[in-house]
Amino acid sequence: MARLPTVDRRGMMFVLSSPSGAGKSTLSRMLLADPKVDLSISVTTRAQRPGEENGRHYHFIDKARFDAMARNDELLEWAQVFDHFYGTPRQPVEQALASGRDMLFDVDWQGTQQLRKRAPADVVSAFVLPPSTPELERRLHTRAQDSEAVIRNRMARASAEMSHWHEYDYVVINSNLDQTIAEVRAILAAERLKRERQVGLSEFVRSLQTEL
Repeated sequence: MARLPTVDRRGMMFVLSSPSGAGKSTLSRMLLADPKVDLSISVTTRAQRPGEENGRHYHFIDKARFDAMARNDELLEWAQVFDHFYGTPRQPVEQALASGRDMLFDVDWQGTQQLRKRAPADVVSAFVLPPSTPELERRLHTRAQDSEAVIRNRMARASAEMSHWHEYDYVVINSNLDQTIAEVRAILAAERLKRERQVGLSEFVRSLQTEL
C-alpha cells in the first residue's frame, strides 16, 4: 500500500481584543501555555522601561529603522500612540504560520483591521467583553496598578472600544475565567480544523479515493 500524502496545518493570526480590565491579559497568558501558540512581539520606538527585555516584551528600535520597515512593507500593521510608534514585523509571523504555529496578537480594533486587510485568510479575531460595567470598574481597581484618574480614563475609553465588537469573528463574555478560557480554546480548536488551513488535504483525499 502506497504511503498517503501528509496533511500539515497552516497556522493562524489569533487576535484578542478587549477594553482594559476585561481579562485579555490573563487569557493571553493561559493561551500561551499551548506549545503551538507564540506571542507576536512588536517593534516600538519608545524607550525601554525598567524590567523590560529586548526581544521578549518588545523589539526596541529607533525611528529611522521603523520608517524603513514601514516603507519596505516589513510591517503587517502599525500605529502611532502619542509620540511613539508600534508595529508587527511581518517575517516572524509568516515563518510561524508556514510552520503550523499560531501567533497571538494583543492589538486593538484598528490593528485588527490592518491585519485582516493584509492577510484576510489567516486572521481569526475574538473580542472579550466584561459581564457588566460595575464589574469592569471593580477589576480595574483590584489590579491596583492605576490611579483614579487613569481608571476613569480607561472606563471612558471602554465604550468606544466596545463599539467595535461586531467587527470580530467571535465575542466572549468573561463572566467566569475557567469558562471563558475553555470557550477561547474551543475557538482555536475549531479554527485549526478549517479545511483551508489543512495543507495537502486535497492530495490526501484523492489518495484515499484511489485506494477504494
